[in-house]
Amino acid sequence: MTNLTFKLAPELKRDCIELADWPLCKVLLLNDSQYPWFVLVPRQPDLKEIIDLSDDDQIVYLKESAKLSKLIMQVFNPDKLNVAALGNMVPQLHIHHIARFTTDAAWPAPVWGKFPVKPYSDEQIIALKKALQL
Repeated sequence: MTNLTFKLAPELKRDCIELADWPLCKVLLLNDSQYPWFVLVPRQPDLKEIIDLSDDDQIVYLKESAKLSKLIMQVFNPDKLNVAALGNMVPQLHIHHIARFTTDAAWPAPVWGKFPVKPYSDEQIIALKKALQL
């Protein structure tokens, strides 16, 4: 499933914290504590679209996305869970999983670039990993 030539896109490397490696994907946390915002990236090179994965890996990707979605719902109990694969700014295949609350700073607008980021503290990252059991 994974390939040794995989490299995380520089934008994701810059903006995210690596939390875990699942069988197919790298689990990332966007370093903005205003929103519980996670990203799943398959550890395979040169992927832009979900259809670039093998049929079997597409199923694994969907299952890992569902697993992450369930964890987010259990831990954060958001009003809405936004799940999207856009890739306009970062072409490497990745799926965003963003817990949204009617009380969050950007609600109901998209979170992208709405406000300056507020990075997580080391303590917050440790607590998140523990809560998510990652």
